[in-house]
Amino acid sequence: MQINVKGHQVEVTPALRDYAAGKFERVTRLFDQLHDVTIVLGIEKLLHKAEITLAVSGKTLHADATAADMYAAIDVLVDKGEALLRKHKEKVTDHRAETVRAARYS
Repeated sequence: MQINVKGHQVEVTPALRDYAAGKFERVTRLFDQLHDVTIVLGIEKLLHKAEITLAVSGKTLHADATAADMYAAIDVLVDKGEALLRKHKEKVTDHRAETVRAARYS
């Protein structure tokens, strides 16, 4: 799994890159079928904007967040990314009792 941090009309410093990658390492433990994470950091007028694209087993999930500070935008984005992955994982998981019982006791 790769974590790519890019800047849109903004220079991404090593501190920002390490902060964003460190925060999203926690998200990668949530779902093991995560292939690629792309984080785009930018500034629009006075707000700092962070966008994420998650490539997950045939689907692409997208979220964005804005805040007055880039680090705050990354924190909000991590929370949104976790919510997206939890929702996707819940949809993918098979909840039928027969299948689960057969797999558990065979």
